[in-house]
Amino acid sequence: FLSLVAELCCGFFVILILGNFWFLAVLYLLWLYLDWGTPCTGGRRSQWVRGWTVWKYFREYFPIHLIKTSELNPNHNYLLGFHPHGVLVAGAFGNFCTGPAFKNLFPGLTPYLHIMPLWFGCPFFREYILSAGMVSASKESVSHVLNNKGGGHASVIVIGGAEESLNAHPGSLTLNILKRKGFIKMALKHGAHLVPVFSFGENELFKQVANPKGSRLRNVQEKLQKIMGFALPLFHARGVFQYSFGLIPYRQPIHTVVGSPIPVKQNLNPTTEEIDQLHALYLQKLKKLFEEHKSTYGIPAHKSLIFE
Repeated sequence: FLSLVAELCCGFFVILILGNFWFLAVLYLLWLYLDWGTPCTGGRRSQWVRGWTVWKYFREYFPIHLIKTSELNPNHNYLLGFHPHGVLVAGAFGNFCTGPAFKNLFPGLTPYLHIMPLWFGCPFFREYILSAGMVSASKESVSHVLNNKGGGHASVIVIGGAEESLNAHPGSLTLNILKRKGFIKMALKHGAHLVPVFSFGENELFKQVANPKGSRLRNVQEKLQKIMGFALPLFHARGVFQYSFGLIPYRQPIHTVVGSPIPVKQNLNPTTEEIDQLHALYLQKLKKLFEEHKSTYGIPAHKSLIFE
């Protein structure tokens, strides 16, 4: 989805260069140069863009819900780990970049959805995602958000990243998280409380071509992901007037459950052992959150999260 919109924006930029409006392209390149650091310094959100009516219809299509399980004190900063990635990351976008749900449930907190830095190099598209409240997933950007001395900031990071999207099959509960500990280190360095977030229904929006580990397709996808920085899952869903094939996601409800915070004491130089201990505690709390809510959202009792 992001790739499609980005390609359209880049295509428009090329038209400006090749057409009679090249001077506009030059002016925009100057703006891009001057504004290059904005995605790493808190972004440039627009409440007008975040409140567009189209996002209301987007949320109601699935529909998308945000569920609160615990209070989050706005005097602290938080790092929210979002799971799973899915194909579209619809729950993260719908709940943290559009509408009033997060603000109403967690007053005093401002969410920042961190995404891959490469998206901010795309002409015009970057202005749109900045307006929606997205910022870079670079260390510099996360540090800038979590370094707010007065608290009230919430970094939202899709922990599994692009690699996890290759596991986004209906019914899949596999999370790429065992080797992902950078977010733990960032939380320790800034004393940001950790909050596990699980989005039920995220993997049910599309059907993906079978790509088990070790298959030829999976090997190609993983190599391309390492080269380009983002994954290319081969997926399909429904069409506009029929339900058998298309790229429009299925209408499956998404319930994004925000768990209880894990208090974190600031440690500017955490040891490997300290990082591992907090990582293990985070996994424990994430699994507990999933187990407590899985029956409510249609997950069979015998199914559990798989960490890899």
